[in-house]
This record gives sequence, structure tokens and C-alpha cells, in this order.
Amino acid sequence: MDLAPEELQFLTIPDVLRESISIPRRAPKTFYLITLILIFPLSFAILAHSLFTHPLLRQLEDHPSADPTETRHEWTRLLTFQFCYLIFLFAFSLLSTAAVVFTVASLYTSKPVAFSSTISAIPKVLKRLFITFLWVSLLMIVYNALFLSFLVLLIIAIDTRNAFLVIFCMLVIMLLFLVVHVYITALWHLASVVSVLEPIYGFAAMKKSYELLKGKTWMAGVLVFVYMAICAAIGSVFGGVVVHGGERHGVFTRIVVGGFLVGVLVIVNLVGLLVQSVFYYVCKSYHHQEIDKSALHDHLGGYLGEYVPLKSSVQMENLDV
Repeated sequence: MDLAPEELQFLTIPDVLRESISIPRRAPKTFYLITLILIFPLSFAILAHSLFTHPLLRQLEDHPSADPTETRHEWTRLLTFQFCYLIFLFAFSLLSTAAVVFTVASLYTSKPVAFSSTISAIPKVLKRLFITFLWVSLLMIVYNALFLSFLVLLIIAIDTRNAFLVIFCMLVIMLLFLVVHVYITALWHLASVVSVLEPIYGFAAMKKSYELLKGKTWMAGVLVFVYMAICAAIGSVFGGVVVHGGERHGVFTRIVVGGFLVGVLVIVNLVGLLVQSVFYYVCKSYHHQEIDKSALHDHLGGYLGEYVPLKSSVQMENLDV
């Protein structure tokens, strides 16, 4: 990012995208390895998940076994696969976030960038991201409980033919997904960046993320919604052609389309991680909180076991004070 810190606050969504896309050119080898080793497996797992679970679910639905032991065995296989998938998804999601945020921050402070240094920093960064994720998970549990409650209420309203209650529940469910879910996702992404770049994590990082989003909530919402919509479109096409398109499409077509969609998702995920990193600096600039590059340089060096001088904070005092 060659722009002056005070100019970052004026970036529009297209500007943020352009800045994000230009970052890998400054360290192509490092980002190539991050993409190949971390983001590609993550993207492949997201799409290939349905490809492997669909045959298991179809077998349980179309060929139910009369033997309870065999049925339990099939369900055990499915649940074990789901558990392993979630662990893999969770691990590589945090690893990818840690690697990209650390590398972008290193470039921002003119710190030497190498894939080896990024990998060396990940263990300490991962711990902070994990604690922040646990706090976000608590918030998501509350959200999902509320969402499920209104979903059950909607089913009851449809069963009792209560038109007013049906409309009310549908409006609340749409509001919860389009506003609350998107906002929580934006809060989580920004809190992840805060956890890496500032000496706070967990609930403190979520609180800082909440403060930084003020004034930029609309931009964050649009970025998150577009990202989720693109991922949903990719997943829908993959499901329609690759997973369920065996009768309409040949094996070669399904392989080509599947490979192409995995490649597209890899790019989308990489750009998404870069955008959340750039968006952090945009929010800091908007609130006139200029980052002390020297302090941030030392903070990043702390992940690598380098000597860290005693500093009170990674950021300078608010310029409004």
C-alpha cells in the first residue's frame, strides 16, 4: 500500500479491491506458496466436501439397512467424516488468515518477507486467532439459537395458518441473516486482523473490531455479502454440475468444471483475506488512528522470537485527542 495513511480512509470498495489485488505482486513467491500450501487445500475441501458426503447420504436414504448395527456403522462413518472435515476447515482457515495478515503487515512495515518467516510466526499467531475465534463462536451460538427459534416459530405459524406470524417470522429471519449474520462475519474477520496486529485478542479484539467498524459498517457489510454470494454461487454450480450432474454431464466435463471452480474459489479466498487486511488499515485511517510502523515492525518480530523493545502500544494516540 503506497498511499499515505491519512488517504486510506477515502478508499471506496473498488479501490480496496484494487489495492488488495496489487499486494501479491510485491512478494509473488511468498503469496504463491501461501496460496498453494494453505489456501488451495482449504478451497478444495470446501467444494469437495459435498462430493464425498453425497454418496454416503444417498446410500442412507435410498438403501436403508434393516440391520441396526449396519445403520449405526454408516452414520458413524458420516459423522466421523464430518468431524474431520470441520477440524480441517477450521485449522486451514486460521492458518490462511494468520499467514496472509502477517505477510501483508510485514510488507506494510517494509519488513523482509519470506515464506519461512511467515510459517515461523504462525504458531504464536494461531493461538491468538484461536482464542478470538472461541469468543466469536459464543456469539454465533447465541445467533444460531435465535435464528432456530424463529425458524421453529415460522413452522408453527405455517401449520396454524397464522398469516401475520408467518410474515413477521420471515422478515425477522431475513433480517437476522442479511444483517446480523453479515455483521458478525465482518466483526470476526476484522477481529482476526486485530488479534494479529495488535497486542490484544479474544473479547478485547472483538470490542476493538466493533469500534473500528463504526462508520464503515456499510462498506464491511457489502464486502462480506458479496464474498458470501460469490462463494454460494460457486458452491451451487459445483453441486449442480459436479456432484449431482452425473446423468447430464460426462466425467471429463465434470472434472474440468470442478477444477475450474476450485481455481476460482482459491482466487476468491485469497482476495478475501487480502481485503480484510486492507480494510483494517482503512478503518484505522477513518478513525484517525495512525499505526506506528516501527512499533508494528517490532510487534511482528516478537512472533519470530526477535527482541521486542518495551512499547506501550502498537498504535499511536488517537489524532483526535
